Amino acid sequence: MPFDLPLDLARLPLPVNLLIFGLCAAVVWFAGARLTYLIDTLSDRFSLAKSLAGLLILSLATSLPEVATTLSASVQQNRDLVLNNLFGGIALQTAILATADFWVHGAITNYPRKANHALEATLLVMLLSLTLVLTELGEPLVWHHIGIGSLVVGAAYAGAVWLLRWYDAESDWVPVDLPDAGTEVVPVPVRKIATATNQALLAQSGLACVAILIFGVILVLSAEVLAVQSGLGSGFIGVTLLAGATSLPELTTSITAVRLGAYTMAISNIFGSNLIMLVLVLPADLLFVSGPILSHTSLTVSLSLGFGIIVTSIYLVGLIIRRKPRLGTVGVDSVIVLIVFALSLVAYFYAR
Repeated sequence: MPFDLPLDLARLPLPVNLLIFGLCAAVVWFAGARLTYLIDTLSDRFSLAKSLAGLLILSLATSLPEVATTLSASVQQNRDLVLNNLFGGIALQTAILATADFWVHGAITNYPRKANHALEATLLVMLLSLTLVLTELGEPLVWHHIGIGSLVVGAAYAGAVWLLRWYDAESDWVPVDLPDAGTEVVPVPVRKIATATNQALLAQSGLACVAILIFGVILVLSAEVLAVQSGLGSGFIGVTLLAGATSLPELTTSITAVRLGAYTMAISNIFGSNLIMLVLVLPADLLFVSGPILSHTSLTVSLSLGFGIIVTSIYLVGLIIRRKPRLGTVGVDSVIVLIVFALSLVAYFYAR
């Protein structure tokens, strides 16, 4: 577990812990939705592209519970939990984007006006493949207790972010045959936020991030306690409950962004969160003093990276092919991603 069971929660009865879990989930959901409204407004105020806002700001804010969970597990020298938490969440978060597609007027991958998201997906596939190769090599080069592989992943992430920022300003890709943006109904919170000052928006954004971090961590802790108290602690359902708890911020922000019509922000939020999951290998390795964290990994880690490559590649194809078929209002690429994610759960179950 990423945290020792807190005595106060562990001593509470199951119904009370269920209530705590529900209340924390509600706070994280509200804070994530509010943060999406705020970031959307701030990106307009400061002329920041929605894709960059999702990649650099929203994805980092929604990843705060995973950051805390991962670093805590690294301190406790729990290699499997660190890597399974990071890499196992990549396919899950991509499936969240596929779920958000149900709120879109047509396939979500039809809406980006620039090639930024195709580049994001390409770089994500590259970093996933690089990490998979490094785990299979087993970190042959070590400096103190830190593997060279984690340093390479960290450097690759920095280069990817630099390239994405440069490409956003210099892109000469010309879009054609784009769908209408749609006539979204502006939610009431957005109309109220539009009249607030920049200082107020920044202050509210900070408070929303703090709420996501604090209540997101409590949500993870309560999920662990519930898994133990219900007898699911080491079982498949217990792991699923924990993964769902850590991914709740990405779910609420993605759905809210889609409801706003900020489709590019929703896509970059997920791809950006997945990139952050990879770069967290570096600080995790710094805290993991038992040796290189990417060495002696389990089969589940390799499977997680492989499925991450598959689902990201599916969306990369969807972003490149403009006239894609749909099933109702949902893009076929999103449907395939959900199917692959379901198959990944089966694979994890048999590889456990």
